[in-house]
Amino acid sequence: MMWSAGVGMGWGWVWMLVFWVLVLGGIVWVATVWSPDARGPSDGARQLLDERFARGELDVDEYRRRRDALGR
Repeated sequence: MMWSAGVGMGWGWVWMLVFWVLVLGGIVWVATVWSPDARGPSDGARQLLDERFARGELDVDEYRRRRDALGR
């Protein structure tokens, strides 16, 4: 009678390992996707440049010159 319960217990550690790998992988994925650096270093600079242009701090030529410099 006890043999049937013992057979299924042998695979329990595999499922526990799979569970923890998924949990840790999910944490790493969330930290990577939601990190400010995930967008790249130039996205923040490009957003700031767009905001300055919208406020009228930069003319069209200066905006294009700086935007092209960020693209490289």
